Amino acid sequence: MADGMKYHSTKQQAQAASRREFLKIGLGGFSSLSLPGLYQLQAASAGAKPNLPKKSKERTSVILVWLRGGASHLETYDPKPDAASDYRGPFSPIATKTEGMFISELLPRHSLISDKFTILRSITHTGGGHPAGSLQVLGGDADRIDKQKPKLPDFMSVANYLRRDSENVLPNYIGVNAITNYDSFQIAGPTYLGPGAGPFQIQGDPSKPDFKVPNIGLSDLDETQRITKRISLRKQLDHFRRDLDLEGAMGAMDQFESQATNLLTSKQAAEAFDLSREPQSVRDRYGMHQWGQQCLMARRLVEAGVEIITTELSGPLCGRVGNWDDHAVNHHVFDALKYRAPFFDQAVTALIEDIYDRGLDQRVLVVVAGEFGRTPRISYSPSTGGGIGSGVAGTSQPGRDHWPNANSMLFAGGNIRTGQIIGATDGKGEGPVERAVGPQDFLATIYAHLGIDYATTFLPDFTGRPTPIVTHGHAISELAGRVS
Repeated sequence: MADGMKYHSTKQQAQAASRREFLKIGLGGFSSLSLPGLYQLQAASAGAKPNLPKKSKERTSVILVWLRGGASHLETYDPKPDAASDYRGPFSPIATKTEGMFISELLPRHSLISDKFTILRSITHTGGGHPAGSLQVLGGDADRIDKQKPKLPDFMSVANYLRRDSENVLPNYIGVNAITNYDSFQIAGPTYLGPGAGPFQIQGDPSKPDFKVPNIGLSDLDETQRITKRISLRKQLDHFRRDLDLEGAMGAMDQFESQATNLLTSKQAAEAFDLSREPQSVRDRYGMHQWGQQCLMARRLVEAGVEIITTELSGPLCGRVGNWDDHAVNHHVFDALKYRAPFFDQAVTALIEDIYDRGLDQRVLVVVAGEFGRTPRISYSPSTGGGIGSGVAGTSQPGRDHWPNANSMLFAGGNIRTGQIIGATDGKGEGPVERAVGPQDFLATIYAHLGIDYATTFLPDFTGRPTPIVTHGHAISELAGRVS
């Protein structure tokens, strides 16, 4: 291996299986909890850490807003008003606060804050299916074929593996409506880094009055005391086993038990997940709907010190089929976009504005992306079922299909220079004609923001072979942090 390259190996790799079994036994008293299992896996798979800055409020973070199914670039950030009628669609472009930047009329709130974000219009790859496209964008897997599960870890898990801090009360990677699957296909995951590198998942609708994240910040003092006593008793019973603890598993168990207990009893954790602590005016600003409150929770978590957050905008607010996959058989593409755009426009712009208003824009990078764009040429097919954004079954309606050749992404915060357009597609939106970039460049950009040396960092795969976290990719120079 070339000089200067960092290889993060797991020193206890050969002992990991036995340790995991041992720790499962030790977890008996926590069988009803979700967090200790995560900490257990982290303890079992922990390896060498990179030379990163010490934990401080200045550590950089990323919030990924994921549009599962693939949003139409033509109806969001790359309108084509001069294209023929079978391409351009019914919506007009609108001017923004940034000279020369036009976006879809569906996003009027975006137009008012364009000085706070940059649009990349020239991301391109070869993954034409949802799984393949997601795996290329999130993990850099260059295969064009769809896979049932990833072979490479996604960038969120890589960053968590390299940056997590066992002293933190909160997990360092949290998915608020986490990116996990597309139908039966797993589109993200830690793969050979082990489950401990994956996200702590928050499911449900945060806008509902009865929403609650389970096992966080117990308010019942009696329950807290019972858990503490149970740990103390088991430690006494396990004492005699410490003489046989050749692998240090007991110490690891103590560590994740402590983390789990801290999370259960931590006021900080309880407050971070509690949206009711926000003024109603702030909640209304984001929107009292699922996407708005997901984005608000993402802001609260990043402010509380969580460094990797994903939030997937899917479900009922998308329309009939619950995602952005606007084939004509699924949705009337333009009716579906018209329905979901106000929720999207409000939630995303509130998040971006809040990041700036609260002074988080220097360290927190917000990214809005999906696995690909949509076909510039409009297609027509009979609907397979009626519902929001779709005519009754058999109705001929317009759609846009998968299009990995061209897509747009939005970047905000992160100390980047904003008010930019990076790259361009042709007059129909079919492919880049300027500054084409691929998934490897996107990943390198994220790692660079997080302070990870993507060019020299290797991680061991299932066979122990050192595997680069980025291959032939370079951080997008236009998105480099500004010099203070």
